[in-house]
Amino acid sequence: MKLMGFFNRDGGTFRTTDMDAYEKRAEAVFREAGHDFDAIVFSGKEIVPAMERAARRDDIDGIVAGGGDGTISAAASIAWKNGVALGVVPAGTMNLFARSLRVPLDIWQALDVLAFGEVDQVDIASANDRPFVHQFSAGLHARMVRYRNSYSYRSRFGKMRASARAAFGVVLNPPEFEIEFEAAGMRERRRVSAVSVSNNPFGENALLYADNLNSGELGFYTANPLKPLGVARLAVDMLRGKVRENVDVMVMHPAEVHLHFPKLRAKANCVIDGELLPLARDVTLKLHPGELRVLVKEGLAAQVAQSERREPAS
Repeated sequence: MKLMGFFNRDGGTFRTTDMDAYEKRAEAVFREAGHDFDAIVFSGKEIVPAMERAARRDDIDGIVAGGGDGTISAAASIAWKNGVALGVVPAGTMNLFARSLRVPLDIWQALDVLAFGEVDQVDIASANDRPFVHQFSAGLHARMVRYRNSYSYRSRFGKMRASARAAFGVVLNPPEFEIEFEAAGMRERRRVSAVSVSNNPFGENALLYADNLNSGELGFYTANPLKPLGVARLAVDMLRGKVRENVDVMVMHPAEVHLHFPKLRAKANCVIDGELLPLARDVTLKLHPGELRVLVKEGLAAQVAQSERREPAS
């Protein structure tokens, strides 16, 4: 394959990595595997335009992106829109999409797995036509990200500390708002503290990422209006990977969700793949089954049981 590598030097792990050495190692590994491969290191501001330019080229089969979840989400969007394959090098704090793809979290090991891997096709989702690979959320999560962004941090661990501080602030001051939703033939209006729609349902893990990216279903979650104790209980269940067991959480698995926020505040926010964005009054979320081509470990696609690759929900 003709591949190009784009590594964000501002990504968490890459900040403390010899990027000249990493660039050379990446080129050596991919060329050894038989690919036509060139790697370039960019700053965070430069990398997305560079990937967009490359993906539009007629002679490119795929891009290999290294960075945090924001970089990877942008790379997935570019790969999907241009019909090229995506390789993910997890260099961020959470690396949620890489975990779903079962890519090693060690950035050096990831190179070998991707270079000698195979191309699989997985689901990708969109919110008002904006692609995402992890989740769209409003309420608790958006408030936590807003709080976190108000704090200063310069490192991966600094970001984690800021997130913990922000989470504590949300426990003490949970939001409450109205939504109207239409999904799987159900139409309802309710008050909630949180709404989340994920690209495939969350697995039973503390980080809330999908174990299977080929279910053909969204994960649609709402949380009833919560007081501080209720938020604390929800947080504990999240850490246990038992969100589904929380009595305040509703779970559905549709292929499409329509959300309406009847009393939307002027400065209301949502989060899409970790990025804080203005919240639209109406949001249509759709799953696009098998439309994203990704590099995965050789043999991984065959290992996924056919029972896990269900038909898209009606």
